[in-house]
Amino acid sequence: MKKLSVLSLIVIFIITASFTLIQNKPWAVPADKAKAVNTVKTSATSIADGKALWSTHCASCHGKTGLGDGAKATTLNTAPPDFSKAGFQGQTDGSIFYKTSEGRGDMPSFKKKITDADDIWNLVNYMRSLKK
Repeated sequence: MKKLSVLSLIVIFIITASFTLIQNKPWAVPADKAKAVNTVKTSATSIADGKALWSTHCASCHGKTGLGDGAKATTLNTAPPDFSKAGFQGQTDGSIFYKTSEGRGDMPSFKKKITDADDIWNLVNYMRSLKK
C-alpha cells in the first residue's frame, strides 16, 4: 500500500511538472496565422462589442482591465499575462486571434464558444485598447 501511495505521488509530480514546463514554453503561432490581418476595423463599436465578450469570457481569469488579476487567476497553473504590457501588445493581431481561438493549457479554446470570427477580432481590438 505504501508503494502505491509513493507511486501515485510520483505520477502526480511528473504530470504537474510536465504541464508547468509546457505552459512556460513560448507560445509558438504558425507563421501564416501570425500574419493574419484583422478584418474588423478598430472603432468604438468594435471595442464595445469586444469589451462585452471580454466581460463574459475573459475577465474571470484575465481581470476586468486585462492585468491578469481575475478572480480565477490564482486557481490556474499559469498566471495570466498582463495585456497592458509591451510583451503582449507587441504581438500581431493574427497571433492574438490564434491564441484566443485555439487556446493552450489553462487558456481554453474559444473557437466553439465564440463562433463568429468577427467577434474574436472585436476581442482583439478590445485587447489592444488595454495598453498603457
